[in-house]
Amino acid sequence: MPDSISDFFQFESDFVDSLRCIPMCVRYKLDTCGVKLKLPHWNQLSQTDRQTLVELPCETSTEIQTYRSHLQQMVQAHSGETPSDLAIDPHPDWQNATQIPESVKAQGESVGVLLAPEQWASLTPLQRFALIKLSRSQHENKNFLPALREFHLASS
Repeated sequence: MPDSISDFFQFESDFVDSLRCIPMCVRYKLDTCGVKLKLPHWNQLSQTDRQTLVELPCETSTEIQTYRSHLQQMVQAHSGETPSDLAIDPHPDWQNATQIPESVKAQGESVGVLLAPEQWASLTPLQRFALIKLSRSQHENKNFLPALREFHLASS
């Protein structure tokens, strides 16, 4: 289980060595800084740039602005394009430890897991973010149950 928002989840292990896909820790930072990064843009970045985006902090308002600026400059330098803006939710669902989003409940039920409020509350914001993203994205639903298992919310 990641200790910080620069770590990877086990369910991402098939691609984190190459960073060919955007890992959850970076996706979390993208939502935080309000940038929609397309996979083709990510893939045009060098391995070093991708690793920088994994490691750069993005928590305080100064870090968020620095991250956003750095990311936009990287994409511009590699692709000649500027990534789109993404609306920043001032109260994102993953920050709410008391309310399990409907998409997570429904996806959990579809794999036979009923999440209890105290289980949701015990997760980190990054873990809640991952479950929300995995419950909404059709192509990533295969990682929802592995994520539940990794977070000790479902038996193996």
